[in-house]
Amino acid sequence: MRSDKRKRQEYIIKSVDTHKNLILEAERWLWFHPQTGYTEWEAHEYLRKHFEAWGYSLTLSGNIPGFYTDIDTKRPGPKVCIMAELDALELPKHPQAQKGVIHACGHHAQGAALLGVAAALKEPGALDGLCGSIRLMAVPAEEVIQLAFREELRRKGVIRYTEGKVEYLSRGYFDDVDMAVMVHGHMNSEEDAFDFVGNAGNNGCIAKEIIYRGKAAHAGGAPHEGVNAQYAAMLGLQACNDLRETFQEKDAIRFHPVMQGANCAVNIIPEELRIESYVRGKNLEAMKRENRKINRALTGGALAMGAGVEICDRPGCAPEYHDAEFLKLIEQCCIDLSGREKVNFDYNKWIASSSDFGDITCVMPGVQFYVAGASGTVHGVDYCVTNPERVCLNAAKALLFVVLELLSEEGMKAKKILEQYEPLYPSIQAYLEAINEVILDKNAVIYDENGNAKIDYM
Repeated sequence: MRSDKRKRQEYIIKSVDTHKNLILEAERWLWFHPQTGYTEWEAHEYLRKHFEAWGYSLTLSGNIPGFYTDIDTKRPGPKVCIMAELDALELPKHPQAQKGVIHACGHHAQGAALLGVAAALKEPGALDGLCGSIRLMAVPAEEVIQLAFREELRRKGVIRYTEGKVEYLSRGYFDDVDMAVMVHGHMNSEEDAFDFVGNAGNNGCIAKEIIYRGKAAHAGGAPHEGVNAQYAAMLGLQACNDLRETFQEKDAIRFHPVMQGANCAVNIIPEELRIESYVRGKNLEAMKRENRKINRALTGGALAMGAGVEICDRPGCAPEYHDAEFLKLIEQCCIDLSGREKVNFDYNKWIASSSDFGDITCVMPGVQFYVAGASGTVHGVDYCVTNPERVCLNAAKALLFVVLELLSEEGMKAKKILEQYEPLYPSIQAYLEAINEVILDKNAVIYDENGNAKIDYM
């Protein structure tokens, strides 16, 4: 049995290597065609044409980028979803940014790896011995950015949610999926021993848009006639900073606002100041609790200056909890591919950043693990993929090793994971109802004709 498994793994390695040039060309093309969330039509079209050229029948997302396709083994068993993310980041100072946008998180490499998986699964005998089905999915909008733009899409009815994976959950694209896996680029030097790393999970986040509103006036001649929205924002953010010592370490809370800037001349009292931010945390209840405190502090800054403040809260990402048994299976697949000394899975390590893969792990077993081959600073101006073969080919091979392990032997290992798994929410609908409780649209300070204030930030 062990020798049969090794033969299949060697066949997977050969199948991916057969399409090496295609995969590496895709990595370069996608790198130079970055677009931000819900606008990734170039990557969508590039991947779509390749998938359809191989004979895949796609279910398109329609009014947003992205698609999925199902590969049926014709034998009953679980459905495993493999995902790649389409979106890039705004980072104008990156030397290779295209119109201010760059793949400084490496999502383009995921797309290239997904092509490798799709191509390898078209090789003769690729599905031999497997049961169930495989869903390959290209997903938009993982990065929680451009909140005003996404809110406008929501108001127009284009989307329901800020993030792509929860949007896909709401559209029913995961209704028949049993488990999900994804591999993300990892920051390694060429000398780093590890090809693959894994961890227990990541923080979730609540996405926030905050708008302070004041009154414009001449900054030199009549400042007493104005209300300075920028000062109100500064006071609110200082109050938020003073709350940091009340955050409990066990909850891994993070709050990091970015002021969008006052859009007025230097001789005018700013009448509007926009802020985008997250409240991150290790569980949804802690995020909700600390977010209420943040909103109270933001409201206090407005009240102190006689300004108004609009608070718009949206579900960002759920905390990402990797199923331990699934994680062990993936770790072994990585060891089979690269060797024990090149794999480092830490089952106690928690990461304070966020990914909308966490939305998936709330309702099914899921693991996002990491592959080496990039360098610099993630989300930084020095980020680059230094070894695309290491990133893209290793990712495709590892994902196919995971599929082999899950869907061989009548899906025995996948079924074992599913039997012991206890979801955080009993259904996708129950999960959506829980995160909808985060949604908030408030004018947090209302003044009457006498200047008396009524506050409501809950």
